Amino acid sequence: MGVRPKSPDYVVFFAIIGLLGFGIVMVYSSSAVSAYVNYNDSFYFLKRQLIWATLGILTMLFTMNIDYHVWRKLAKPIMIITLLLLVLVLVPGLGKVVNGARRWLGFGSLYLQPSEIAKLSMVLFTANSLARSQDKIGNFVKGVIPQLLMLVVVFGLILKEPDLGTALVISGMVFILLFASGAKLSHLGSLGAVGVLGIITAIIAEPYRLKRLLAFSDPWADPLNSGYHIIQSLYAIGSGGLFGVGLGRSREKFLYLPEPHTDFIFAILGEELGFIGTATVVILFFLFAWRGFKTAISAPDIYGSLLAGGITSMIVLQALMNIAVVTASMPVTGIPLPFISFGGSALIFTLAAVGILLNISRYVSLK
Repeated sequence: MGVRPKSPDYVVFFAIIGLLGFGIVMVYSSSAVSAYVNYNDSFYFLKRQLIWATLGILTMLFTMNIDYHVWRKLAKPIMIITLLLLVLVLVPGLGKVVNGARRWLGFGSLYLQPSEIAKLSMVLFTANSLARSQDKIGNFVKGVIPQLLMLVVVFGLILKEPDLGTALVISGMVFILLFASGAKLSHLGSLGAVGVLGIITAIIAEPYRLKRLLAFSDPWADPLNSGYHIIQSLYAIGSGGLFGVGLGRSREKFLYLPEPHTDFIFAILGEELGFIGTATVVILFFLFAWRGFKTAISAPDIYGSLLAGGITSMIVLQALMNIAVVTASMPVTGIPLPFISFGGSALIFTLAAVGILLNISRYVSLK
């Protein structure tokens, strides 16, 4: 590039370390009871989260020190590998089924979630594609439609698992990148309308999604079935008050709230650490979003700008969706909270993306 890289953006770096710290503490606190009941080891999930967090930080440091332009050359090969994994996970006998969803590949206790790879792959692929077609982006047929072909394929494969939440995060990220690259608002409006119709169709096509939508509108209509998650989540957050009931003293984690260490960990955080704890997490995500988008605006080239914007959008959208679900602001979608929820491949690939963002920040002037 001809520019000597500087130090990375430490605001982003320490915001992520702070979120990871919250995650490790809350994974242990929220999972200790279920881990003891199911595995006779209260530290079962904590030990695994520590391993994944360590591997994730090493991955972040690795990608942070690789010139982000390298990923432009690797975007297509990575996308091809991702598509192959997304197909393989749907093959009976290869993909592992958990709670009715076929989302994991692997063996023993080691599993990989291809949809998590797909989020980063789509950022790399879309940023590269849009950077190459800047002169056509104002044309709907030649500039916008080609950018959507890969999205349609990836969306369809992930929806088949099924995983509507991740599919929506990827779609939202692509939509933001189209806007950032200069697509006309009329074109984006048309796409938005088609997208809403597609989501409605996907909800109607699956009875369990329709149940979740109805439960969102009135969870107390079916408190022991479709509305159970939302009600227990609200009980947890509501009982936390300003300062919480105390770290480790959650009542909902005693097998009342399903998925307390994954999708609904924010509810346990709110119960134990109260408004102060949840507000601190939201502030850390805000700091990440602020500096991430500032890096995107200040990037030295259009590819770096789109890549930084895509990574930031991907993580922020997922955080917003998870918090919205937990606070009953949108229907349950089953999506984890970045850096905080328990998870292996999700944590590693998200931290890899943050490393790329930090590398871009080394080439910009942030004040």
